[in-house]
Amino acid sequence: MMEWKYLLCPDRIRDSKGRPGSGDLRTEFEKDYHRIIGSASFRRLQDKTQVFPLDRSDFIRTRLTHSLEVSSFARSLGQNVSEMILQQVKDESFLPSYKADVCDILQCAGLLHDIGNPPFGHFGETVIRDWFRKRMPFLMWRGKPLTEVLLPQMQEDLYHFEGNTQALRLVTRLHYLVDTNGMNLTKGLLGTIIKYPVASTQIDKESGDIRTKKMGYFYADREVYQEIQRSTGTHGRRHPLAFLLEAADDIAYKTADIEDAVKKGCISYEQLLHELRVYGDGKQDETYQRLTELLSCRYERAVQKGMEHPRANAVQNWLVRIQGQMIQSATRGFREHYEELMAGRYKKDLFQGVPGTGILDALGDIAYRYAFHTPAILKLEIGADAILGFLLDRFVDAVIPYDSGEPMTGVQEKLISLLSDNYQAVYHVHAKGKDEAEQLYLRLLLVTDEVCGMTDSYAKRLYQELGGIQ
Repeated sequence: MMEWKYLLCPDRIRDSKGRPGSGDLRTEFEKDYHRIIGSASFRRLQDKTQVFPLDRSDFIRTRLTHSLEVSSFARSLGQNVSEMILQQVKDESFLPSYKADVCDILQCAGLLHDIGNPPFGHFGETVIRDWFRKRMPFLMWRGKPLTEVLLPQMQEDLYHFEGNTQALRLVTRLHYLVDTNGMNLTKGLLGTIIKYPVASTQIDKESGDIRTKKMGYFYADREVYQEIQRSTGTHGRRHPLAFLLEAADDIAYKTADIEDAVKKGCISYEQLLHELRVYGDGKQDETYQRLTELLSCRYERAVQKGMEHPRANAVQNWLVRIQGQMIQSATRGFREHYEELMAGRYKKDLFQGVPGTGILDALGDIAYRYAFHTPAILKLEIGADAILGFLLDRFVDAVIPYDSGEPMTGVQEKLISLLSDNYQAVYHVHAKGKDEAEQLYLRLLLVTDEVCGMTDSYAKRLYQELGGIQ
């Protein structure tokens, strides 16, 4: 069984606790919050896509507003679950003081969960993965294809590139303020943001275990990952708070995507109500049906109150109600599977088998068909593929000979000069003393680090500038 005293580990990879009597009364987890919101990486989320790339509307969500919503839901889940453990489970190892720590960790984890994502939403991750799968066999290093030089895990890291994995790398490596420990956050928080505690070579989407769905750390960051695992006592198991973080993310994006889609005119109130009623071919449980009919009740109430836009008002009010219901449902799921979660045996999400939670699946399916799979979004994604593909072409070509003694062209040298000084410094620190294969792998990560640090607008502008497009 995992133990809360280790799961909520307040230690950092580099000890940075203030001196006694310094007057700073914040807990270590409260300090994490201030480190995150004061970072440039967090601020850049305001210009990164959630669903609608490069949208000019002030209403439509960005990665920043989405992360704030996830943070809020995660903290609420932390409050609910902590009280449940104290009052119902009565786990004596969970001290009353842990409630505040759980809430602070989850609040911070919500802010961080998308901080490693590249430009243009999840499609940006797809572009990076597809680019390496397609190009890797044709990239050469001293007469050999990269597939014959890099270790299997190094290759799989790039073939299965993940924003979640990049988030861990970003906060533990790439914020070169004091040293290469990044933001130097608490290990309890770092353990929580590792949603998939496996290497890229251990991914198994057919296992039925949520922890092997994607990779959780890069080969380059294996030592950091292992230290977090030792300190939190997880040892390859998923941190229990990671389930709450994932639930908060599901609640936030599946409701927000529908709200944004209605606001953009992708789906009407009438279409949404119809889709909810027919979803699952009559297999909805009683709670699902009750929640669905609540949408029409919200519309009738908006009409009675003389709202100027009763349909939009009904959808917004209904989604707030769904969010509250799903917070209760996730809390119930945590309670019902508490022993399995603490033993690291639970394999599903917290909504599995809880009455009414099929509403989230319905909203996800409806958003995909009405918002994601539309000509406007598809055109933007094709444009994103052109932008990121071009940048990867140019920068990867430049980094392969970089820092190796191999000759470089003038253009390659200029491209290297455009890379972040911080990221280059991190590369040099970690490449020192490594063999040629790992140094080459770290140079490829230097490119993905750079691309993931770009905002949508900057990536588009750089593409235009380097491509000679006016």
